[in-house]
Amino acid sequence: MILVDEPRWPARGRLWSHLVSDVSYAELHAFAEMLGAPRRGFDRDHYDIPENRFRMALWLGATLVAPREVAARLRASGLRRPKHLNQPPAP
Repeated sequence: MILVDEPRWPARGRLWSHLVSDVSYAELHAFAEMLGAPRRGFDRDHYDIPENRFRMALWLGATLVAPREVAARLRASGLRRPKHLNQPPAP
């Protein structure tokens, strides 16, 4: 299932939402492509989407959830990737 939280995260002069899948990254990437979200918007386990794409995400079938539920569903599905996994190993 594709999940999205409300655009409330400020960055670069606008508000952003998190777009995730609790099924697979393949599902998430396919949905993001339909939404027109660039691949560079993918960050570890989610896409950051600007507020102007939020309503389209809902129209395409994303389910609106609270921010805490986004993280909880990612952890429960095994798709959560903590920040330290993107960093190079310590010397």
